[in-house]
Amino acid sequence: MATAKKTAPKTEFRTGEHIVYPAHGVGKIVRIENQEVAGLKLELYVVSFEKDKMTLRVPVPKAKAVGMRKLADNTTVEKALETVRGRARIKRTMWSRRAQEYEAKINSGDLLAIAEVVRDLYRSEAQPEQSYSERQLYEAALDRMSREVASVEGISETEAVQRIEENLAKSPRRAKVAEADQDKAA
Repeated sequence: MATAKKTAPKTEFRTGEHIVYPAHGVGKIVRIENQEVAGLKLELYVVSFEKDKMTLRVPVPKAKAVGMRKLADNTTVEKALETVRGRARIKRTMWSRRAQEYEAKINSGDLLAIAEVVRDLYRSEAQPEQSYSERQLYEAALDRMSREVASVEGISETEAVQRIEENLAKSPRRAKVAEADQDKAA
């Protein structure tokens, strides 16, 4: 009778690889370790979020279930930048409901959903001030998006923010507002 060899489950992510964890954004896998918790041996990804000065341990078998994923590819980044150039789609519902929806999109870890939040909450210089909560959500979405764009394209976060803001300025409605402002100044 042949005995089946017990092989360790293949890990989808590797040490040194950047990943996206939905609730925290872009992190780096610093190591894969084994720990014993409550008598169970667990294989864990140790994920470091440098900017937040935080380390997270994710059980290898649960990584997919919690939404951990590889960085977006270049095509997805371009689609996200295309999304921010689009027309803002703001629902006519109460702010509290929209805020919850924006928060859910940010925490989904989906780059395209985050790009929608950036697009919808962006305010140019000529537009009215945002409320504190709108500004907080906008900055959280911009931060998540810029971290992923920077990691994918190998640029600094500052350069990624500039790239996103340049694309935001290319929105059809915003371009008209900018032209009107220039005409008034002339």
